[in-house]
Amino acid sequence: MPSKELEKVLELMRSRPVQPNLTIQEQRAQTEAMLRFPVADDVRCEEVNAGGVPGEWITTPEAKADWVIYYLHGGGYVMCSVNTHREMISRISRATGARALGINYRLAPEDPFPAAVLDAVAGYKWLLSSGIEPGRIVVAGDSAGGGLTVAALVALRDADVPLPAAGICISPWADMECTGVAKLAGREGGIEYEGILKMAKTYVGEAPLRTPLASPIHADLTGLPSLLIQVGGAEELIEDSILLEARAKECGVDVTLETWEDMFHVWHMYAPMLPEGQQAIDRIRDFVREKMG
Repeated sequence: MPSKELEKVLELMRSRPVQPNLTIQEQRAQTEAMLRFPVADDVRCEEVNAGGVPGEWITTPEAKADWVIYYLHGGGYVMCSVNTHREMISRISRATGARALGINYRLAPEDPFPAAVLDAVAGYKWLLSSGIEPGRIVVAGDSAGGGLTVAALVALRDADVPLPAAGICISPWADMECTGVAKLAGREGGIEYEGILKMAKTYVGEAPLRTPLASPIHADLTGLPSLLIQVGGAEELIEDSILLEARAKECGVDVTLETWEDMFHVWHMYAPMLPEGQQAIDRIRDFVREKMG
């Protein structure tokens, strides 16, 4: 049974004007203004150079210094930043009792694939070099960041870098061909087919859309740590999660797929006003504590 707050949030989302002709720069500015929710007064934010990648430590008072959520924001590989995701990341820090490191990986079209993957790998290696044990790190991300989470894990495995305790994919975008979105166009999940396909082509540049490190549903996932996938039952990217789970199982990965009925794309972002957003973050807490021991 969905909460009474859900309809209010959906009405808020419907009220935003559709502006398909905005430039990427205009989309970035609009998104930064729209999604910058204020964080609680007790959240400490500290800019850091994470192996050449700009990042930010986001820490709540109870966070353990040696537990880290390494967070990769969403935004279609062309927009968003730690700024747009800071409030949600702070909630994950508070719930899990871990410090969070969010990074601003390079965006397309200025820096297309594989720049985001290289930056995600560099930031993780920096964490290891700073003395954090791999078993005390969980890599997490939403939307594009959810797909990037899996791509980074594959790249780290291929480079023989010690892998983290687990990975968390929130509404992951894992198929640059956008086949699932095409089938479900018209839903109210917040994803529009033509727009997301344009982002995909902008991101991959000259690479094929099925390139495994861009579309991890086509990657060999053998040897990856446990994965938690959360997806909204009403969103257009649900098939990406289903395909990602199937690929992980095929490769012998311990994977849990949670489908949250009636939820839209990355509903966690609206946790300040949507109970189901906080409930999903609390479930992330349980998963992290189980995998970190």
